[in-house]
Amino acid sequence: MALPPRWVRRAVIAPAVVLGALVLVTTLPLWLLVALAVTSLVPGRLRIPRVMWLVTFYLVWNSAALVCLLALWVAAGFGWKVRAPAFERAHYVLAGWFLRLLFVQARWTLRLRIELRGERPLQALGVPIIVASRHGGPGDSFILIHLLINHFQREPRIVLKDTLQWDPAIDVLLNRLPNRFIAPTPFDPTAKRPVHTLASEVGELAEGLDHNDAFVIFPEGGQFTSTRRRRRITRLRQQGRAEMAERAVAMRHVMAPRPGGMLAALQRAPDVGVVFVAHTGLERFATVGQLWRELPMDKQVTVQGWYVPAAEIPQGDAERVGWLYSWWEHIDRWIAEHHEGCEGG
Repeated sequence: MALPPRWVRRAVIAPAVVLGALVLVTTLPLWLLVALAVTSLVPGRLRIPRVMWLVTFYLVWNSAALVCLLALWVAAGFGWKVRAPAFERAHYVLAGWFLRLLFVQARWTLRLRIELRGERPLQALGVPIIVASRHGGPGDSFILIHLLINHFQREPRIVLKDTLQWDPAIDVLLNRLPNRFIAPTPFDPTAKRPVHTLASEVGELAEGLDHNDAFVIFPEGGQFTSTRRRRRITRLRQQGRAEMAERAVAMRHVMAPRPGGMLAALQRAPDVGVVFVAHTGLERFATVGQLWRELPMDKQVTVQGWYVPAAEIPQGDAERVGWLYSWWEHIDRWIAEHHEGCEGG
């Protein structure tokens, strides 16, 4: 579905979310009674009340964020200074607070736990970093940004799909910060926008990183699924990249990375090191049906990071593409070692 223009998102969708939250909260006791009444008809661990509570919480959470963002906009002279450094910092603090609240709720409702490994590489204190993460499972990007802001005191600059702007709070917050929303199929010659334009936009985002900044990119370009993995391999073969296709075939738990964004970032930030991030624990939640069956999740998400200093990053695009594939192969092996339930296709 095409993303509506900004004025529709601001004047129609955002107010509708706030109104929906108010209606749901005021009628919540009735909905919970209905949910509890039909729970006996649905096998499982209170799935319907949990889903009802999660929907209510997310609407209230989103609406509260929108109200706070409106207050910041007014305080910034009705948007006049909303991009000034002080207000940029205020938006990061607000994002950290709301993400912390979201994961407190996830621990309570979904019994979701996060185990962090490789803290020193992820921290890389005092230097800017480029963060290249795998993309697999619902909410993994939220987990990564939560860790960067609240655990490592970073200010992330993120490359995201433009469809995420359907979410009003994400739309307003991240469009006020140095982020880039791009088409769902970036760096594809068949896309409507030229490849060099997309790469240029991503590269510009990596310029001027300071000591607590983190440029965040998901080189796979989308959530991992077996179908997408096979399509990526087929596309590589159609493009005559037989060696890359064979390497992609050998990677069972990740998709072949699209190098355009990483190459652009490394060109614009040649003195910045890279943190590669792998995680496992969310692979069984690729579809709505799987998520429903597994509620509550009762899972541990393990996150691992590896830091590569700028001096160890190869020069030349061809060498960097091979280096990126090598790291993705390493991430694939790590996932296989730490989660036996992973399935490739």
